[in-house]
Amino acid sequence: MEKRVLGRTGATVSVIGLGTWQLGADWGDVSEAEAFAVLEASVQAGVTLFDTADVYGDGRSESLIGRFLASNPGLEVFVATKMGRRVEQEPGNYTLDNFRAWTDRSRRNLGVDALDLVQLHCPPTPVFGSDPVYDALDTLVEEGAIRAYGVSVETTAQALEAIARPGIASVQIILNAFRLKPIDEVLPAASAAGVGILARVPLASGLLSGKYDTTTTFAENDHRNYNRQGDAFDVGETFSGVDYETGVAAAQDFAALVAAEPALEGRSTAQAALAWVAQLEGVTTVIPGARSIEQATSNAQAGDVPQLSEGFRSGVRDLYDRYFRATVHPRW
Repeated sequence: MEKRVLGRTGATVSVIGLGTWQLGADWGDVSEAEAFAVLEASVQAGVTLFDTADVYGDGRSESLIGRFLASNPGLEVFVATKMGRRVEQEPGNYTLDNFRAWTDRSRRNLGVDALDLVQLHCPPTPVFGSDPVYDALDTLVEEGAIRAYGVSVETTAQALEAIARPGIASVQIILNAFRLKPIDEVLPAASAAGVGILARVPLASGLLSGKYDTTTTFAENDHRNYNRQGDAFDVGETFSGVDYETGVAAAQDFAALVAAEPALEGRSTAQAALAWVAQLEGVTTVIPGARSIEQATSNAQAGDVPQLSEGFRSGVRDLYDRYFRATVHPRW
């Protein structure tokens, strides 16, 4: 699989990574055996980056990754974790003492002395402009608790503010065929600054897999059921901020684009969606989740899709203009 340098971390990572929220919680139940099978299948398929967070299953995701890596010594896997959602979302909680406590916990969970990358986990907007926050993160690097730091963001404005900071190694942002706004300014700014981009929610919570219709149901503890309207966390997280029915209609049109694209012959709709993101200039890695060996393997194979045509790219832009631009573009 193609590999790229993840911004100011200096690390080389696979263009398709693995998001591991589903190994912790909020996507239905995933057993330990299933989780280890997904991690193993991903590595075997060429994935070298796992993205996790300290709140995914209250540390379960981190701990599973830590145990997997401990049982497979010598694997060159870069682990990006996140911190900041274990307390009330108040800017005053983003302190060096809390950072130390959170990173110490993540280091124990992952079984490492130093974390490869710690990302602030979609913090309140004022945090992005706080000098003491970046000073604290720099201190963690100096102390050897973390090797690099970045941010996960909700909005392009937050991303641009973070990119302007000299210590920021990477930005994680929602980017998929239903969320094109980062292409306008964030990707060029990140490229110019040498900041890596991790594209999250690349399948729009599964809509771009092409497997859902208006009758699809989800488990009670799956966020796609209880957070369809954004009641539990930001409305832009689930289904990329569009109502489900609109998303299903747009996904059907996307599937038609896939069927007509020569470079995608024999490829799935999900692979097409992942390849489209991965081939955007400025994107370092794409981090889809997977709950099975088959999903993990298929996702990784999106990393070797031939270059997509300009006609396909134009079709994605047209789809976005028709279904999403008026409501989605101004918000994030």
